[in-house]
Amino acid sequence: MKYGVVGDIHSNYDALTAVVDELRLEHVDKILCVGDIVGYAAEPAKCIDLVRELNCTVVAGNHDYAVVGKFPVNYFHSDARAAVLWTEKQLPNEYLDFLKKMPLVEELDGITLVHGSLNHPEFFDYIRTAVDAQLSFDLLKTPICFYGHTHIPLVFYLKEGNIQVERGHVFDVKKADKVLVNVGSVGQSRDWDIRSSCAIYDTDKMTVEIRRIKYNINSAVEKIYLADLPKANALRLIM
Repeated sequence: MKYGVVGDIHSNYDALTAVVDELRLEHVDKILCVGDIVGYAAEPAKCIDLVRELNCTVVAGNHDYAVVGKFPVNYFHSDARAAVLWTEKQLPNEYLDFLKKMPLVEELDGITLVHGSLNHPEFFDYIRTAVDAQLSFDLLKTPICFYGHTHIPLVFYLKEGNIQVERGHVFDVKKADKVLVNVGSVGQSRDWDIRSSCAIYDTDKMTVEIRRIKYNINSAVEKIYLADLPKANALRLIM
């Protein structure tokens, strides 16, 4: 079985379509989403449509829940908050209902999905350190968990009580008892690589590959400007 795992799409339809095209070329069997379909960029409805069309297993991100009033909008900095409020006005009730009904955590086929931490997932805490990772490992019931939220791809391994963190391209899941995989961001990279990021999990080889994909950034930037969203939301795509 081969899974494609995406997250932090953030209404960037240009990036999402490029990633989905890549995953189709890889003949993935199913696409999973670790949340934040919306926020920041200009095409939330199109992104939701594609996620639904693909029949993704999906969990909620903090931006998704903020748009429907399930997470406090005051949590966000001004540019993100403006996009949340703008997004709410753009989406018909059917789309808002879809976001509202998304769960915080999903388990399937030995895989757990969460946006932030498994430790009180409703708070959307970040997993950035070994201490953060331990809190999620303590609650993880499956061998592997995919998450997002930081927009930075990396892996935490738990082996015989010890935690190791790695950055890289391909990760061997077999070498650990449990694994936390941050898949990076489809729509807004934050690790000095402006390409989209996603993961491909091969359950036969027991490997996870972080795949970086070019997309039409200029198109995404122009759409943010045309929507009169904060300019910073566009600039973040090219920095």
